Amino acid sequence: MIYTLTLNPAVDYIARVPDFEMGKINRSEEDRKYPGGKGINVSRVLHRLGYDNTALGFVGGFTGRFLKETLEEENIKTDFVSIQDDTRLNIKLKTLEETEINGKSPRITEGNMSELKQKFELLEEGDTLVLAGSLPKTVSSDTYHDIVRSLMPKGIRCYVDTNGGALHHTLRARPFFTKPNHHELAELYGVSIDSLSEAATYGRQLQKDYRVPHILVSMASRGALYIGEEKMIHIKSPKGTLVNSVGAGDSTVAGFLAKYEETNDLREAAVYAVAAGSASAFSEGFCTKAEVDRFSSTMRGEYLNI
Repeated sequence: MIYTLTLNPAVDYIARVPDFEMGKINRSEEDRKYPGGKGINVSRVLHRLGYDNTALGFVGGFTGRFLKETLEEENIKTDFVSIQDDTRLNIKLKTLEETEINGKSPRITEGNMSELKQKFELLEEGDTLVLAGSLPKTVSSDTYHDIVRSLMPKGIRCYVDTNGGALHHTLRARPFFTKPNHHELAELYGVSIDSLSEAATYGRQLQKDYRVPHILVSMASRGALYIGEEKMIHIKSPKGTLVNSVGAGDSTVAGFLAKYEETNDLREAAVYAVAAGSASAFSEGFCTKAEVDRFSSTMRGEYLNI
């Protein structure tokens, strides 16, 4: 079974106001509401790719109810821990320039964390857990690390997609897979990464330092670089027009996981990951399986000796 974990989910409220004026009453031309958060996004894309999964995390208040009900309407299983505070609301204002206001994280109590840990006890050998997104301010930066460290010895594959201090701490627990983009990889080592060779150098260093078996460094329009224990593969992005980059990285994680579950082939998984990320980036919403299959059928991964 596949599980996703979103400790800091959100409802994304998107308002399109073409003629926005500061200090005046503005009316939106269009507005939409979506369940948000990186783990939530992975769940939604996995479902589109034909993979049942269960979304875990914390939800509360009217925003939490909306998030849970929306996922269930999409036939995505949920097993959230209910909290007292409202799930945060993120506002994305689309006008001449796009502006975002991310809501304050809710308070997570020790009791909430204990209830979540009880759910992890139900996971079995061979299951997969995707830990994705930021951490609420009221939980320790070691939270992902502690979860991975407790589950990996039980034969549960942990996929990690986060950044900053949370990523640094979690890598010490040696998760099965991680997907930093090249900016996040550069931040870990205090450098700039502007080329494929630089991404390869520091991606290999990351593997050496933390002994993570599978690393996928996403590089936007330049595709991605898979770094395994014995091989390195560069996958170029297919051609297309960028429409919406939100969720592209989460689609990449879902694509890798879906194809690896199906084939156990790392090269195919890396190619499918880039195809999924690209298909979402070229769409208003998330990718469809038909789009991902079409892109991946024309793509190849190139082995590198860097």
